Amino acid sequence: MKTKIVVIIAVIGIVGGIASAIVSSFATPPLPPAFTPAENPYPSAIYAEGIVESAQASGENINLYPEIGGTVKEILVSEGEQVKAGQPLLRLDESIQKAAAEQLGSQAQAAEAMLEELKAEPRKETLDVNVAQVTSAEASLKTAQDTLQKTEAAYEIDPRSVSKAALDDAINAAAVAETNLQVAKRQYELTKAGAWIYDIRNQERTKHALEEAYASSSALLAKYTLRAPRDGVVLSINTIVGNYASPQGSYDAYTQGQDPVITLGSSPESLHVRCYVDEILVPRLPEGSKIKAQMSIRGSNVKIPLEFVRVQPFVSPKIELSDQRQERVDVRVLPVIFKIGKTATVNIYPGELVDVYIGD
Repeated sequence: MKTKIVVIIAVIGIVGGIASAIVSSFATPPLPPAFTPAENPYPSAIYAEGIVESAQASGENINLYPEIGGTVKEILVSEGEQVKAGQPLLRLDESIQKAAAEQLGSQAQAAEAMLEELKAEPRKETLDVNVAQVTSAEASLKTAQDTLQKTEAAYEIDPRSVSKAALDDAINAAAVAETNLQVAKRQYELTKAGAWIYDIRNQERTKHALEEAYASSSALLAKYTLRAPRDGVVLSINTIVGNYASPQGSYDAYTQGQDPVITLGSSPESLHVRCYVDEILVPRLPEGSKIKAQMSIRGSNVKIPLEFVRVQPFVSPKIELSDQRQERVDVRVLPVIFKIGKTATVNIYPGELVDVYIGD
């Protein structure tokens, strides 16, 4: 009985093995590719790697950096927003600079008030005081002169009635009174003449210097607000409220580099593709009027014809588009710019890498 069971189990194992071998011998058909790899659409063409950017008359996207450093206080726009030239985009903390500007403004106002005071001289009340001083000096002189006359008359009648010392004192008192009267009159003329022209000029220069300092401080205060240099679209904002932004940009914790605080581009309806043609292929590049090009979007079967715009006439070191900070320059490339239209069926964004074939 046991032998029969063992035989049955062995037969089942053999049959199962044969069935498994037969099933495994059938090949599973491969899955179709998700997309067709980019291929040359021209009989003879130049391949170039390209990057999508917003349309600019010259250069690339507008990278905005603050002209001074500070903590980000407020972000006034959002990514993808249309902005107008001069529109505020971002504000830095300006509390210290604002206080300094206000102080200089107050000093300039004080200098202007002092200048107006100098130009308004003489003050009537001051002149009245000087007139009273002249009148008092005249009265003192009259009293001294009368005393002197009486003393001299008594001395002439009887020298023993008045001492020589008393006579000398009366003479000196009259001379002092005469001098005091001259001083009072000169003081009156000086006050009546008003402020000295050199004092006015010095105060004018002081006022002008403080006004210039205030204007300079106010201009620096305006730099704490980052404004759009032209109409466009906010492509990216690389900072948040509370971060520190400097003229070198905003620190990126992922790349450990400095990024533009805000990147501004043109309308998304008009995009450019910047291609980098290897220097050894530059001699094969057709003339501008004969250039044809086609762009392939990576990871798709989308192929879009391009319109030649211009050549940036400067062969520059090749960059690694994925990381421009850690690269090794082996060759040099010529930038060639093409134009593409924004299609409703394809999503294309600035910064996207594409494959470009250039033919004639």
